[in-house]
Amino acid sequence: MRSMSRARVARRIAAGAAFGGGGIGLAGAAAVGLVLAEVQLAKRSVGNGIAPIPPRANGLYGRSYADGSPPLRLTMLGDSTAAGQGVRRARQTPGALLAQGLAAVAERPVELLNVALPGAQSDDLDRQVTLVLANSGPVPDVCVIMIGANDVTHRMPPTKSVRYLSAAVRRLRTAGCEVVVGTCPDLGSVEQVYQPLRWLARRVSRQLAAAQTIGVVEQGGRTVSLGDLLGPEFSANPREMFSLDNYHPSAEGYATAAMAVLPTVCASLGLWPAEEERPDATRNEGFLPVARAAAQAASEGGTEVTAAMPTGPRGPWALLKRRRRQRIEEPEPAAPAPAASAPSEPTERAAP
Repeated sequence: MRSMSRARVARRIAAGAAFGGGGIGLAGAAAVGLVLAEVQLAKRSVGNGIAPIPPRANGLYGRSYADGSPPLRLTMLGDSTAAGQGVRRARQTPGALLAQGLAAVAERPVELLNVALPGAQSDDLDRQVTLVLANSGPVPDVCVIMIGANDVTHRMPPTKSVRYLSAAVRRLRTAGCEVVVGTCPDLGSVEQVYQPLRWLARRVSRQLAAAQTIGVVEQGGRTVSLGDLLGPEFSANPREMFSLDNYHPSAEGYATAAMAVLPTVCASLGLWPAEEERPDATRNEGFLPVARAAAQAASEGGTEVTAAMPTGPRGPWALLKRRRRQRIEEPEPAAPAPAASAPSEPTERAAP
């Protein structure tokens, strides 16, 4: 029942994003306002709200696989989570972990470019995509976007949030890139957010994640839910899963997220076994209307949603997959990226 309700809300948000509708209702605005105040207090309680610039992980991974063929190109976009804020070593960032894992599966080197900006909201994706596509080199083979938490805490109307994300996915897909989006994480898992605001934070986060999924799938991208993945596991092991600032993931937390996202990244490039692409009924995988698939995915971390069928009487359909997570070995330091691929040093836009 709760899944059906979330599907209806997600569908309304996605429709509003497509047709220029408004934002959330008064009750939703009040809830988000309380969540914002609580999260801001949580961030100020640790390190005076100041977080270091994430380590730069751009470069070439999987050099041992070099055989003369050009490397695969992986680009990270989004906010502090995509940038890897909270860890000290470049090899602990999600971009480096995904590059290493992709290189191992493809048995090819992977060139990583990260243009994510700590503190970014979805309206910054237009600038990031422009930076990626303006690069003098080939377009990326696959782009991974992780965005949404700052949209919630800064009270961006979810219709606008989804509209910006959908536009970014559309531009990247039109340019020939595969796109995988890690949807809004569960802000209810932040240790300093207390009840009753914790369940409000979880509800708003999951509503946005479901709406993001609808927008992304309709533009030809794939999504992986990070909400529940970074919920119970983080709540059960906060000292291990959160970094010293108690807000961003730790190295173990990023590794957990990267393990969930890697199979979808590989599948988007045709690198996953064909038999794994068929729905497995024993794992409750299958074809669903996209809104229902989005709602279910928002409640279960690591769940993938991708377009599957043409639009029917019940709307677009999607394939819901519960892929097995893949352990990723922590990579060696990357070889420096070519100068043309390196963006300017990021500057934190706002409190992440």
